[in-house]
Amino acid sequence: MARVGVFVCFCGANIADFVDVPTVVEEAKKIREVKFAVDYKYMCSDPGQQMIRDAIVQYRLTSIVVAACSPRMHEKTFRKALSDAGMNPYLLEVANIREHSSWVHQKDKKAATEKAGDLVRMAVAKSIANEQLHEISVPVTKRALVIGGGIAGIQAALDIADARIPVTLVERSPSIGGRMAQLDETFPTLDCSQCILTPKMVDVASHPYIELIPYSEVIELNGYVGNYKARIRKKASYVNFKSCTGCGACWQKCPVKVPNEYNMGIDKRKAIYTPFPQAVPNKPVIDAEHCTMLLKGKCGICAKFCEKGAIDFKMVDEVIEREIGAVVVATGYDLWDATPYEEYGVGRYKDIINSLEFERMVSANGPTGGLPIRPSDGKVPKSVVFIKCVGSRDKAKGIEFCSKICCMYTAKHAILLHHKVHDSRAYIFYMDIRAAGKGYEEFVNRAQVETGAVYLRGRVSKIYQKGDKLMVRGEDGNLGQEVEVEADLVVLATAIVPYKENPALARLLGISYDKYGYLSEAHPKLRPVETAKAGIFLAGCTQAPKDIPETVAQASACAAKVCGLFAGDTMKKDPMVSTVNKEFCSGCQNCVTVCPYQAIVTEDIPLGHGAKETRTVAKINEGVCQGCGSCVAICRSMAINLAGFTDPQIINEIVAI
Repeated sequence: MARVGVFVCFCGANIADFVDVPTVVEEAKKIREVKFAVDYKYMCSDPGQQMIRDAIVQYRLTSIVVAACSPRMHEKTFRKALSDAGMNPYLLEVANIREHSSWVHQKDKKAATEKAGDLVRMAVAKSIANEQLHEISVPVTKRALVIGGGIAGIQAALDIADARIPVTLVERSPSIGGRMAQLDETFPTLDCSQCILTPKMVDVASHPYIELIPYSEVIELNGYVGNYKARIRKKASYVNFKSCTGCGACWQKCPVKVPNEYNMGIDKRKAIYTPFPQAVPNKPVIDAEHCTMLLKGKCGICAKFCEKGAIDFKMVDEVIEREIGAVVVATGYDLWDATPYEEYGVGRYKDIINSLEFERMVSANGPTGGLPIRPSDGKVPKSVVFIKCVGSRDKAKGIEFCSKICCMYTAKHAILLHHKVHDSRAYIFYMDIRAAGKGYEEFVNRAQVETGAVYLRGRVSKIYQKGDKLMVRGEDGNLGQEVEVEADLVVLATAIVPYKENPALARLLGISYDKYGYLSEAHPKLRPVETAKAGIFLAGCTQAPKDIPETVAQASACAAKVCGLFAGDTMKKDPMVSTVNKEFCSGCQNCVTVCPYQAIVTEDIPLGHGAKETRTVAKINEGVCQGCGSCVAICRSMAINLAGFTDPQIINEIVAI
């Protein structure tokens, strides 16, 4: 005979203001199988949990129903309370009377109370059919894969490796460093970006627990948490890194020049190159798309001048396989193409540049020797207009989100402009200023006071050429009038958008992404660095726009999650997974097609005892299954059951109402 205990939570005012909690308790007491029912203000608190533990012993309860908030919040908390009392934790049911009743029926307390009673009655009925389940043990391969070598990937790799866990760091570029390596100084302290980043880059290359694979990309990931298998394509560099000393003779002699991506195309690089002087590894690669030798079979000057014979034009792409237990995705960001802003003359006027181009100009190792210049004539600008929110928060252009860092780096650019060109003046058009970080508000004030930067609150409506000047027309909301500024140079703070290959990478990894291409976290508050797929974590701007401190913090959070995952030789997994009754399975393989986690394969079993003929049936990998139930819904033979959501349990719920 079932003996059910019901515990109804007030959740402060969240539930009690809109649901008559005592009435719900009295209704629960009328159910035959309920032997104990009570309410409490905060059931998740220590006294509330102790109330559950005491009742289990005193009333010899066989299952528990907690009517409270979403099971996402405290199901683990209540399961632990059951375990502490000696009860199987999976004999718990959580009736969500907050989100499903109180919050959605705030204008009708009577209806909310009735619905809460129904939800409790359903949970009691389901709990009667609950079975004792036990956690699944999954073996763990203690190696992490970090995708992306920017500051997020670097920090995550170092933190994991410092815990003596092997890490494979894959970077698509010839060097690690990412976008941060392109910056001159960082807000709000104006630290030299290279000075604080380069030591970490060197640490990655020299760390005994980090395998650095640059100029590469992940092309396949199979398996499940703790037991993934990754295939990595290492692109042919045509340079033997073991022989190369990085002396530079090869690229000094190379006759081919192409736009330099590191300097945003402001200057040229050679067909054989290192991205920047502090690159790690500091070894050149040959750009196959522009190398005359690889394209036409002529030239080879770099090989002639290489004293170590490190140039190898016969080198081919290599596929590397690694067994790993967890993945950290840190693919960084791109800048939005501002061409849709026709009213700004983007693409028509040479002296309109984006923020990263300005950053490269004012950088000490930049293409212009640290001075901003006008692309049209090479002159140093004296009047510079900075326009914020170009693309960001603009529904008409399809980007509704805030890029988060533009307010701060624009203030930084005003300060750097003043440092480089003392008699210059900065004009900043803005919608509003978002400076929420530590020391950020003070930094914006510094830009205004120290440099005399003129902040004009309003949108720019038009930019047009007048002689050798750009006329910037907009409004000053503070004065309530239209203004027009004569500028030598215009700098656009364009929106930060996800790395363009994010959607393809998400499909490869089996995780989701939003409409913009940012990879999606499992829960925005409670699981901000995890994905819906166990063992895959997100760091930095791959998930949303972030500044450097937030990126580093999130990368370290990912590392902590990985270290926690690898704390034991095996990993405990929720037992609410699907199972196949092979006697009923028809082998139609609909479940294989519908499974979003690739958890179902097929196997051949004998037709009968001792028979040589076989038939095909489905087989579920418990380590991969996430218990979504898609296979149960699609199975025409009713051969698949999901633990915790069996037919008797669901039927009991339906009958109860």
